Amino acid sequence: MKNYTITVNGNVYDVTVEETGSSSVAAPKRAAAPAAAAKPQAPATGAGSVKIEAGAAGKVFKIEKKAGDAVKKGDTILVLEVMKMETPVVAPQDGTIASIDVAVGDAVEAGALLATLD
Repeated sequence: MKNYTITVNGNVYDVTVEETGSSSVAAPKRAAAPAAAAKPQAPATGAGSVKIEAGAAGKVFKIEKKAGDAVKKGDTILVLEVMKMETPVVAPQDGTIASIDVAVGDAVEAGALLATLD
């Protein structure tokens, strides 16, 4: 784990970053730190076997993929608006979108299921 201090629009945030496997997940020390991350887990409550969850509370700004779309690791699946910043949520691995579990405009909490992959 590494600790960082990040300044965004004059606001200072202390964050801890933990590397887990092949993807990195930012874990905020303070609830206000912006972060959205996709992390693989199984089994999912949606249609696919890999969960993609919100790393921070925000609002669904744009959905770029739909169920059935093939994605590569790092492809943007959807975009969250977190603290007035557009934050892409990316595929944690290659696969096919099994479900998109949110709609544009939905408010989501940290850890909320956004989509699943097969």
